[in-house]
Formats: sequence, structure tokens, C-alpha cells
Amino acid sequence: MSNKKEKLFTEFTAPTKQEWLDKIEVDLKGADFQKRLVWRTNEGFNVQPFYRREDLANLKTPDALPGEFPFVRGNKKDSNEWYVRQNIDASDPKAANAKALDILNKGIDSLGFKIPGNMVSMDTVETLLEGIYCEYVEVNFSTCQRHSLELAEILKTYWQKKGYDKDKIVGSIEWDPMKKMVLKGKDVSPILAFGPKLAESLKEYPNFRGIVVHSDAFNNAGAYIVQELGYALAWGNEYLQQLTDAGVDVDTAAKSIKFNMGVSENYFMEIAKFRAARLLWAQIVKQYEPKCDCACKMIINATTSTYNQTLFDSYVNLLRSQTEAMSAALGSVHSMVVTPFDAPYEEATDFSERIARNQQLLIKEESHFDRIVDPSAGSYYIEHLTDALATEAWKIFLKVEEEGGFLAAIKAGTIQDDINATNVKRHGDAAKRKEFLLGTNQFPNFTEKSEGKRAYKHNCGCGGVHHHGEESVPFKAIETTRLAADFEDLRIHTEETKVPTAFMLTIGNLAMRQARAQFSCNFLACAGYKVIDNLGFKTVEEGVDAALEAKADIVVICSSDDEYAEYAIPAFKYLDGRAMFVVAGAPACMEDLKAAGIENFVHVKCNVLETLKEYNQKLGI
Repeated sequence: MSNKKEKLFTEFTAPTKQEWLDKIEVDLKGADFQKRLVWRTNEGFNVQPFYRREDLANLKTPDALPGEFPFVRGNKKDSNEWYVRQNIDASDPKAANAKALDILNKGIDSLGFKIPGNMVSMDTVETLLEGIYCEYVEVNFSTCQRHSLELAEILKTYWQKKGYDKDKIVGSIEWDPMKKMVLKGKDVSPILAFGPKLAESLKEYPNFRGIVVHSDAFNNAGAYIVQELGYALAWGNEYLQQLTDAGVDVDTAAKSIKFNMGVSENYFMEIAKFRAARLLWAQIVKQYEPKCDCACKMIINATTSTYNQTLFDSYVNLLRSQTEAMSAALGSVHSMVVTPFDAPYEEATDFSERIARNQQLLIKEESHFDRIVDPSAGSYYIEHLTDALATEAWKIFLKVEEEGGFLAAIKAGTIQDDINATNVKRHGDAAKRKEFLLGTNQFPNFTEKSEGKRAYKHNCGCGGVHHHGEESVPFKAIETTRLAADFEDLRIHTEETKVPTAFMLTIGNLAMRQARAQFSCNFLACAGYKVIDNLGFKTVEEGVDAALEAKADIVVICSSDDEYAEYAIPAFKYLDGRAMFVVAGAPACMEDLKAAGIENFVHVKCNVLETLKEYNQKLGI
């Protein structure tokens, strides 16, 4: 131990980038490096299979410090604490209060109350906050846009009566009329005039924000990460511009705005998104020349996505939301909501809400995600992603600015078109399995039934009152359904009408027939078909007889490409139209088989959804 300064591994020379590339070239055996190993992201840039220190040479992000401008590494210096938030429907204030007090004892330290617009009153607020100490618990409120200012005034009166320290009140009122415009296409622009009043009303409460950008709505509509990020910045900037134009000083204006962002399953990219978001927002606010850099901090509440949640195999939603929660925590968000796993098909239960809370408590209390500030800093990969996302999102931001800003772009419908197009593309990708949804379009649970589960509609918070002039829809709206919805509808329809039986006629080459039978079972079970796999048959006649004895509606022949030339046509002829005949694969002899009258083939290039719809039609389902 005499020489403690000795460096390990000094006898090895570090290989150069070129040496790595040469080695990879050899391992690829002539395959194209660009095609095989470079990931072409949906975000508009490529991701390399490896990164080295020199890849960071020109990046500025690694030089930043936590808690300092431009806040790429988070708003805090001393810990990565975030608020564990749960949202509560407050249409019955007494019941909502009882629920809040209960969950505050179960690890929640941030509440989100949804108050119907026609119930905004001092009475409601007093009932709701009874026994809740707002100096120690974050409180967020959402209500009808028209009643938000009134709610702010009531809250101030209530807090003054309680004698609370204004600096210790943390939270928000989620006033955001532009959300309604972009989601529903309704013109509520007159309500924008409330914005400056809200900012002024709450300016003595430095940690309570009155205006919220809901870019999580884009995330839940299927937007790519870079779209959510670029549009969130444009959305925030639109509010900032409106406030400052109305005479609100920039420090007050910037400190009035909060961001509700979504989190999708793209683990490292989402960590990078939150880092890039703070970096870019800080640059935007800086252009308005605030007195204090603290005005440039972006406050983000992250909510795990509903877009990728599924109704079948719903416990898989826990795996999705768990990595999403991890991304948000490692990305240093201010607060977080984990969406309960049963959200697609029911009002959350006590069980699903408890699990959702515990998903956050687990990474906090057991994995200590709250102890380390920005643990991904210096990771060549995440630093590169942060920079690349920032670059691409900035292009989107500038494009919106060129169109006259976010509000003008909504009125023109360009943002809605962009997100709707992504949603359509993603549904198409899911249909072809270019985008995997475990348990839905890949490896479904063969025996699961829907048991009455149906897609659940969540309501809007305006107390159901329609205001004059809002019935017509002057702008484009965002049209979206969850990514799994098409497959779920098909599966439920099959289940309600008639569940066909698909029989695997496995014959010939052992490895190939097993692989093809497994592929075909997975393929057909996506529509809820009953599948019967088999160990193998000596002759096609034996297989067909067994299939008919099992009352099969579909017979899938599973063998090797070479053997199909020998087995497929005899099997088809012997079956003689007594059931539907399918060949597993796309063999070279396909044209010969088609000439003999065989028309159904399942293979990796198929559009799974369209093929299954077609089979349903042929089977009269």
C-alpha cells in the first residue's frame, strides 16, 4: 500500500475510435454498420452504438453546475428531492379532504385537487384544506379556466387567515386556456385576458404558480419526445410574451409559469428531455432580461403516459410507468404523478392508487434516487442525447415562432396536424409491429379475457356547463386514441362474437416448425384467437385430422421453407376447405402455393392488425 497514487490499468493503451470501428467491422462480417448498428430515432437524429469522451468535446452541457444557470443539471444543489403527487377529484370536497388526509400519511406530499368550476367558493376551499398544512404540503388546483382567478383570490384570503408564510406555499393553479383550444378546437381566446391578472394576483407567493403549460396532453396524444419538448417551449413562451406585453414584469411573469410534462417509455431519451427542457427554457427567459437568474428555472411536474397503457395484460402498465417514473426522477423533475395501471378501463381503485404511490416511494426510499443530483451528468450517451434533443426541439420552437407564435399556430392548425400525423404513423407502426406493445401486438396473454373491461372516458373539469358560443369548433382538434386501442377493439369484438380456434399443424424440421408455431400462436392470439400448439405430426393427413377433431377454424402449417414445397399443397387439398388454411412464413415457393389456391401467409412483414381483421372477415366474425 506504499504507493496510494498508483493508477490502475496504466499498462493498457486506450484504443482509438478507429480501432473500435475496425473491430466492429470484423464482427459485422460485411454487414452495413449504418444499417445494422446506428439507431435512426423518431426524434430526427441518429444514435451511434458507442460514444467516447471526444464526442463531448464541443458540448457545453457537461460544464454546467447543479442549481445554476442554465439549470440543465437541475434546480437544486443539495439533493434530488421531488414531490410525490397524487391527483384527487374534488367534486365532493368532504370526501376529497378525507382522502387527502389519508394519503398524506401514506407517503404523498403533493396534492392535486380538481374542482368543478361551479363549486369554486371559500366554503369548498375550507372544507378541502381542513387539517392540511399548506406550508408543508404542495397544493395544486385545477378548475374551469373562467373560475381560476376567483380561486386564486379565495386561496390568498384563506392563507392569510391561517397566517401562513408566503414563501412556504408551494404549488399551482393549472390555468391554461390554450390547452382547450389545442385539444378540443374550441376558441376560448377571450379567457387569455385573465393571465396577467392571475400573475399579479399571486406575485407575493413566489413558489405558487398560476399558469401551467400542459404538454403532457401532447405526450398522451402520441407525440414524439422532440415534438412535446419543442411545442412546450413555444407554449410557455406564448404565455410569457402575453404577460410581459400586458405590463407584468418579466421576473413575476416567468415565475408564474409551470410545466406539466408527460413521460414515455423511451428511458434515456426522457431523462435527456427534462435536462434539455430546462436548458432551453432558461435561454428563452434570459432573452427577456429578468433581474434574477432564478426566474429562468423551469418547474416541471411529470405524469407517466397513458398513450402506451393497455387494457389487456394491464399489469404490464406497471413496468411501463416504473421506468417512466425513473426517467422523471433521474431527469430531476419538481414533482411527479404516476398514472395508476388500470386507468385505461376504470376509475382508479384503492389498490391501483396505492401501487402508483409505492412506485415512487420505492425509487425514493429504497433506491435513493432522491439523494444524487443529476446522476446522468457526464454520461457520454445522455449528454449527447440532451444536446441532440435540444437542437431538434429548438428547430420546432423557431418554426412555431416564425408562424407567429403558439396561439397563431393553433389557430392555423399546424401543431394539431403535426401531432395527429405522428399518432397516425404510430398506430400504423404498431399494426406492423414496428413499435412493440408487450402483451398487445407482441406476446399477448393467450388465455386472458376482457372480463367486461372497456375503454374508460375521463370527464372535463368545467362542471359540465357549456358556455355560449363554444359549441362550434373553429379550430382543428387533436384526435387521438391509445396506441393499443385498435388491437383491443379487435380482440373484444372477437371475444363478443365468436372465438375461433387456430390449430398448429407442425411437421418436418424440428427447430423451424417450433419457431413458426410460436410466431403464429403469438400472431393470432393478438386478436384473442384460441391457439393450439402441437409437438409435431408424421403426415399432413394425420395433422389435418387432428385439427378437425379439435374443431379448428384455422389450420396453420408450420415447417421450413424448403419443406413447404412438399407439404403445403397436399395439406391444403386434404383439408379441402373444411377450415381456413394458413402457411407460416414467406417461402420461396410462395407463387406456386398461391397458384394452387393458397392465399393466407403470416410472416414478419405482415401488417398484423390488417391481416387479423381480414381473417375475422373471412371467418364471419
